[in-house]
Amino acid sequence: MKKITDNIPAAFKKAAFLFIILFLLGNAPDYGDTIVIGSIGEPRTLVPILASDSSSGAICGLIFNGLVKYDKDLNLTGDLARNWEVSQDGFEITFYLKKGIKWHDGAPFTSKDVEFTYKSLIDPNVKTPYSGDFQMVKNLEIIDDYTLKVYYKEPFSPGIASWGMNIMPAHLLEKADLNTAKFARNPIGTGPYKFKLWKTGERLELVSNHDYFEGRPYIDRYVYRIIPDTATLFLELRAQAVDYTSLTPIQFRRQTETEFFKRNFQRFNFPSFGYTYMGYNLNDPKFKDARVRRAINYAVNKEEIIKGVLLGLGRISTGPFIPESWAYNKDVKPMEYNPEKARELLKEAGWIDLDGDGILEKDGMKFSFTVITNQGNDERRMALEIIQRRLKEVGIEIKIKIIEWSAFVSEFINKKRFEAVLLGWGLSLDPDMYDIWHSSKTREGEFNFAGYSNEEVDRLLLEGRRTFNQDERKKIYHRIHEILYEDQPYLFLFVPDALPIINSRFKGIEVAPGGIGHNFIKWFVPRSEQRYTR
Repeated sequence: MKKITDNIPAAFKKAAFLFIILFLLGNAPDYGDTIVIGSIGEPRTLVPILASDSSSGAICGLIFNGLVKYDKDLNLTGDLARNWEVSQDGFEITFYLKKGIKWHDGAPFTSKDVEFTYKSLIDPNVKTPYSGDFQMVKNLEIIDDYTLKVYYKEPFSPGIASWGMNIMPAHLLEKADLNTAKFARNPIGTGPYKFKLWKTGERLELVSNHDYFEGRPYIDRYVYRIIPDTATLFLELRAQAVDYTSLTPIQFRRQTETEFFKRNFQRFNFPSFGYTYMGYNLNDPKFKDARVRRAINYAVNKEEIIKGVLLGLGRISTGPFIPESWAYNKDVKPMEYNPEKARELLKEAGWIDLDGDGILEKDGMKFSFTVITNQGNDERRMALEIIQRRLKEVGIEIKIKIIEWSAFVSEFINKKRFEAVLLGWGLSLDPDMYDIWHSSKTREGEFNFAGYSNEEVDRLLLEGRRTFNQDERKKIYHRIHEILYEDQPYLFLFVPDALPIINSRFKGIEVAPGGIGHNFIKWFVPRSEQRYTR
């Protein structure tokens, strides 16, 4: 007797069989459920060109798209742009946009939105830290609704990558003041998730965009919970009220090495693309002498911080690049822990303990300063406590002040109301650092809040942008690396490991050079394991 499957092609039978097996195992891709993210930081704004903190950037990355993006292997690929062409002389880029993409309110995405975003980025009245890349543009010409040409003043090597900047909707914002727009708390994008609500100090909620041009995300809802205290955040994780967060080193090494966590969660450990530093306000007279800044470096035992605070889950930082970057200069060696050398340099710079109280003085001023850092990051607080103890041994008194995140950025960093700050930079894949280190980028809201100025670094930063040959660029950035470590505008501390943890019910997670979030819209929860319904 014939079976009803006898006329079905063999390939189809095999695919159907595999699907049934996956389904029976509970691993079949399915739509639905909610992912709950736990974070110590609250976004400051959802206007993407103003989003300078990691919390704002994470949410904007789900709501908006750029023209280009990095794939899992760190190669540039099209996002809103289907492809592009670069002229032979490097002065022009022509972008061909994907057709049929709509904003979340149903309006079509076109070249006019790209033009509007560009004009906003170069508007001196818009407080964006990202203008540097776009000031290199001579003109942007709309050819038609889905084609545009960018003309540069000179060849600009990070040009293509810079168009990963999130594009904003012209039809909603062209008459708005972006610095005060209500859009900051009620955004409309083109991305895989739509904004739903923001309850200050508590949570943000996004819902999946069923019409997303790369396919509907499997996970229906994204909840971003704001939990400033790391101990409370960990308790919420253990209670499985949070699905995804970043672990501290102690949590990774000790508190999650249990059967419960191994059974219910997936842990990851890979190099982060960023570094932690103590930055100085270089307009403060205490820090103007580079000998003083080098002395502080000699006085601080970075290995002690990595072993004691990070439990070995990190590496010493020697400058603005991480070891995995082609721009990293391996010949720049970390200054050793040498308190005697620190004392010599401080004495050379005129700092002497005249009254025998253990604190150095100069021109009637005690060498005492306050370091601020953000609430909820225990590693930064503990690192500062070690720095505090080591600097006291060479005659420098520091005080530690912990500040809530949104006020920390808006009221202290942006307004330069600090003597020193402990923070971290998340780096872009292209080594261009113009916005962080060029002397022109010191306005309120810009990234050179330390006030660093070095003529050779300024010149090299511009050369690095004009050069397309990677070998030549490597020489330029190697030299910048040398200068910055010699000048010590920051006390470069460490490159921490990334330590994310995710509930085991989420499948489809793929570890790659681009991290684990590169394919987030493909993550899913099998129907049998889903916990939430919309």
